[in-house]
Amino acid sequence: MKKILFILSLCVFATTSILAQDEGDEKIRDKMREYIQQRMHLNKDEAERFTPVFLRYFKEWRTTLRENRTLPKLDLQQKIIDLRLRYRIEFKEIVGERRSNEVYEHQEKFIRILQDVQRERMQKRQGIRGRIRSLPL
Repeated sequence: MKKILFILSLCVFATTSILAQDEGDEKIRDKMREYIQQRMHLNKDEAERFTPVFLRYFKEWRTTLRENRTLPKLDLQQKIIDLRLRYRIEFKEIVGERRSNEVYEHQEKFIRILQDVQRERMQKRQGIRGRIRSLPL
């Protein structure tokens, strides 16, 4: 009976962490989409046509990153380039030739901003931990 409860609790824990990660991905995806749409000044029609294509692109991009973590950096970059070239055609039909490249430029800017925010949070956490450790007992 204890084994069954242990296995069941492991399954619940694993499922919860996976769902939390998916929710995090969805939040990032939605924020990235909004950021790109604002920076590109998409009109309502363009935004409606852009959204489903971007959602497919984002899903494939995340999958490519996850499935190819162990590849050498150049091989991973080549896979991302291939993905971007495929989706560039679809973005070009929505926003035109010149602006289709801007999608990826804005994506990279968003990622840099996100990394900066994460770095700041980590520094704050480490600062708090350092202060707690230095308290006299």
